[in-house]
Amino acid sequence: MKINPMHSVQAYRKLQEAQERTDGVKSQKADKLEISSEAKEMAKSQEVLAARSKRVEELKDQVQNGTYKVNHQTVANKLYDFWNN
Repeated sequence: MKINPMHSVQAYRKLQEAQERTDGVKSQKADKLEISSEAKEMAKSQEVLAARSKRVEELKDQVQNGTYKVNHQTVANKLYDFWNN
């Protein structure tokens, strides 16, 4: 049986060259991001964001001052609706 070491080296080089060619093609591709029109509209609605942050600040102040009151009936109704629907 004859072993030709040059044949295996040539096959290895061909494989490396093929990988370099495909790597060059892959590196030319760029990531792409698409944002839906609904998401763009949501980003524009700063009024909702401002109102929400104002409400959050009010709640934080109430909790820190100890004036926040929990409506137990509303919480119970919401939990009941959540688990039964």
